[in-house]
Amino acid sequence: MGDRGTSNLSEVTDFILVGFQVRPELHILLFLLFLLVYAMVLLGNVGMMAIIMTDPHLNTPMYFFLGNLSFIDLFYSSVIAPKAMITFWSESKSISFAGCVTQFFLFTLFIVTEGFLLAAMAYDRFIAICNPLLYSVQMSTRLCTQLVAGSYFCGCISSVLQTSMTFTLSFCSSRAIDHFYCDTRPLQRLSCSDLLIYKMISFFLSSIIILPTIIVIIVSYMYIVSTVLKIHSSEGRKKAFSTCSSHLGVVSVLYGAVFFMYLTPDRFPELSKVASLCYTLVTPMLNPLIYSLRNKDVKEALKKILEKKSTIL
Repeated sequence: MGDRGTSNLSEVTDFILVGFQVRPELHILLFLLFLLVYAMVLLGNVGMMAIIMTDPHLNTPMYFFLGNLSFIDLFYSSVIAPKAMITFWSESKSISFAGCVTQFFLFTLFIVTEGFLLAAMAYDRFIAICNPLLYSVQMSTRLCTQLVAGSYFCGCISSVLQTSMTFTLSFCSSRAIDHFYCDTRPLQRLSCSDLLIYKMISFFLSSIIILPTIIVIIVSYMYIVSTVLKIHSSEGRKKAFSTCSSHLGVVSVLYGAVFFMYLTPDRFPELSKVASLCYTLVTPMLNPLIYSLRNKDVKEALKKILEKKSTIL
């Protein structure tokens, strides 16, 4: 069996991305939908990074994290969207074995990094609200850089482990990946290897990634809520909660979509694809909107930039 698996694995030079199983005439509609959403992702996240880098008033830990969040959103959506659009537009739906490995590695890297970064942002809000007098001391430039670097490091380690485990499986049932990108569950369905140990290790990896980040977020907000409720003025409570509402919105959208996708039974692959679409493209599109619409500083910075441009014109 091992020789057969090895033989079949060596023959796999490419995969077929099935995408959404819809009528052929709807592929153009899907292409246009992905193009529109991806254009909004590019515009929103590049715009957010430009605003943060050009406005000196946004030179704070919160916006340092937000700039990195926009960078991550931009790149992990770019790993998925262009190839998906090519698949919808053209008759060729193949992706090379190396291309599939690269896509899988980069997407895992950025999505895991985002999870840790959101936890760091929750800790930042905890310090800002619960220890405001020590905020500038505790959230130093060095600590912020270490938190971001640590998020990328954890994402990289997780991606290396997950990618190496997934692509050492034997693929011998089919080359057709029932998805619009190379993801774990569709690739598992193609494997003829014994997946028990693989699934156990994957579950362990997911647990040590998701649980610590969720715990940090939950504990941070428990302290935040406790502190805010002690504020006597309603205006003060409203201002404190408004600084956290954007972050909570982003966390809810991302984790909600991820949990929905992985809790969807295998017999509903199309439902799983819709959930994947939410966190691969919809979440990166919504994040800049959530932060810009709910954040007074970002709106003022954007207003200044637009006023400067109108003055020049």
